[in-house]
Amino acid sequence: MNKPLRAVLVGCGGMAGSWLKAVKAVGGVELAGFVDIREEAARKRADESGAVDPVIGTDLATVLKQTKPDAVFDCTIPEAHVTVTLTALAHGCHVLGEKPLADSMENARKMVAAATQSGKTYAVIQNRRYNPNIRRVRKVIESGTIGDLTTLNSDFYLGPHFGGFRDRMKHVLLLDMAIHSFDAARFLTGSNAVAVYCNEWNPKGSWYDHDASAIAIFEMQNGVVYTYRGSWCAQGLNTSWECEWRLLGSKGSAMWDGEAQFKAQQPTGEIEFRDKTRDVSWPDETPDDKRDGHAGLIKEFVECVRTGRTPETVCSDNIHSLAMVFGAIESAETGRRVEIQS
Repeated sequence: MNKPLRAVLVGCGGMAGSWLKAVKAVGGVELAGFVDIREEAARKRADESGAVDPVIGTDLATVLKQTKPDAVFDCTIPEAHVTVTLTALAHGCHVLGEKPLADSMENARKMVAAATQSGKTYAVIQNRRYNPNIRRVRKVIESGTIGDLTTLNSDFYLGPHFGGFRDRMKHVLLLDMAIHSFDAARFLTGSNAVAVYCNEWNPKGSWYDHDASAIAIFEMQNGVVYTYRGSWCAQGLNTSWECEWRLLGSKGSAMWDGEAQFKAQQPTGEIEFRDKTRDVSWPDETPDDKRDGHAGLIKEFVECVRTGRTPETVCSDNIHSLAMVFGAIESAETGRRVEIQS
């Protein structure tokens, strides 16, 4: 039987609660330490976890020296990810961190380079990729049901009243949420973005200080065009958190509402003014589909650390999703098409 993966959790705020639930669901992880700039927060999460005699502290390096863990779970704010990751890697730890990978492309490149040099695994919790329904959408594309994918569109319209820092945040939609959609687009197209044009604005009635709506057009390496339309101050007719998706192929089209409704059609070969079409079946969910969000990613991370395999959301891949975010922000700020550099 495998020994539990020994880990330290750093960043004990609200998101840490989701991690603790996922860790319990997965099993095979021993939480040896808890770190936060507020010691009381670290102690609270330690008590919730049920960990036996964990080390509590406010300095990650000190806790790592005391616990000598296999891995660090990074639940800190984006601005702290670079320091946490570089410190963990320097102490010989694998790292699993919250999205986004970093607060800038410069820091992201430093982190990816450090992980490569260390030989340790560094992966990102891109939890919405581990939704069984999006895996079914990808199966439609891979099956050839709609032919070659040519165009991918996503709509994201919600109106959450977060309060707090998000209401004051610049580029709130693009920086805090759109990476989920952009990563999903990379997953579905099987390609990285090479260029983007983005327009960003703050509609009348918005409760955000800065731009909370955006439209972006991405050119992908394989020739697919991906469009994103979104707003975080949309009142009524809301989409799911996963977006509503339309896929256009050379031999048909498909739609996914972001939840559990799917539809695909192919032309019948009978041509009038418009091609006649017929509905086609959607691939069934398979038992081995990656799923369960945080829990699924943590489970895969533990398995990869033990076996030497590479996680799907390894940092060297996930940086391409982050590059889409910062490319879109640069385009919105400059008003021009931007070539994306990972």
